[in-house]
Amino acid sequence: MRPFWLALGFLTTLPVPRLGQVAPGEMRAASAFYPLVGWVIGALLYGARFLLPGPEGLAAGLVLALWLLLTGMLHLDGLLDTADAVLAARSPEARRQILADVHLGSFAFGVGFVHLLLKWQAIAAAPAPVLLLVPVAARFWLLPLMNLFPAAKKEGLGAGAREGRWLMGLLFALPALWAAPQAFFIAGAGALLLALFFARRLGGLTGDTYGALIELTELVYLLVPAGAS
Repeated sequence: MRPFWLALGFLTTLPVPRLGQVAPGEMRAASAFYPLVGWVIGALLYGARFLLPGPEGLAAGLVLALWLLLTGMLHLDGLLDTADAVLAARSPEARRQILADVHLGSFAFGVGFVHLLLKWQAIAAAPAPVLLLVPVAARFWLLPLMNLFPAAKKEGLGAGAREGRWLMGLLFALPALWAAPQAFFIAGAGALLLALFFARRLGGLTGDTYGALIELTELVYLLVPAGAS
């Protein structure tokens, strides 16, 4: 269970057992459990959406707030940092320096505002059971992309999680694939296009871009059933 607890402790703010020092290679093993963590997040979101009364917009806003709380805004932070870097008219080296800067610029605020606005509206429009599947699909699609694209930085949590057993992650994601194959693959296609763009602008992917990919893949997945409802 240790790889699962490591993944849960890394990707969420949920309490986990004391794990002590993380040995080299353990985060790589833990990455295969990202989709399983997605089921935990999805179950909590679906339960909240099912139980919350009141207007659709208000309920969706509260679900989004819970979503951000559960993930500690880790992925949102990656999206904001990535937006500042990849949208800057600079060289890949300069963009990587911007990515490492803790300060946020205008691209981060603009992209973050539009992203959260769209996600809120998509949650309100999509059927409630979709919330169970979205976190699973987004965390699965990250796994092959982590292995497909090189790391822009040789060190860091992002680089340490690469080359994991993504086929094992597929086993955890299969129920989500079976439940909604169209949305699952559309989200995967969107994730691939975004990863291509990020890698071209930065010379590879980083932990921040992994977070951005999770956030944006979740949004793409949500927009598919929301647009059809």
